[in-house]
Amino acid sequence: MLKQFLKNPVKTGALCASSPLLSKTMTEDISIEKAKSVVELGPGTGAVTRHIIKSISNETVFFAVELNEEFLHILKEKFPDVKFYNDTAANLNLMASAEGLSNIDVIVSGLPWASFSPQLQEELLSAITKSLSPGGIFTTFAYLQGMLLPSAWNFKKLLNKHFSVVAKSHVVWRNIPPAFVYRCRK
Repeated sequence: MLKQFLKNPVKTGALCASSPLLSKTMTEDISIEKAKSVVELGPGTGAVTRHIIKSISNETVFFAVELNEEFLHILKEKFPDVKFYNDTAANLNLMASAEGLSNIDVIVSGLPWASFSPQLQEELLSAITKSLSPGGIFTTFAYLQGMLLPSAWNFKKLLNKHFSVVAKSHVVWRNIPPAFVYRCRK
């Protein structure tokens, strides 16, 4: 991940993969085990993907969206039974339609929100909320030190604009860097 971050920090957004504890925090308290459809945005090298696969039922429709082609190659080797799209999350509704879904119950995101422009944040969150089922869950994480950036505060405001409930987890100190999880309900 370090190599990809150094090549394009805006696109990759992380120096290393999420820790097992952050990955677990991303998938707990969101009723993922009951979801009929789950999508992961920005799985990177698959740290959270592993926890999603363990948590969902065999009947759950699951796919992931990864823009970085090098990560995509790694993901396809690690998880040959998972459907991956090499696309932007802005096209989420098209991918959901291709999978026969009119909406999605749970969306888990590893996207680097604090490195995105306010316009891109709005575009992606609009696509996410349009794709979610009524009462659907969107979960993502933020690095603690990233909250010093104006883009992180903008993202937090946009979450409150797009979702009826926005909750934060405890800080996951056993992650590099420390992070917390946003759990949002449409």
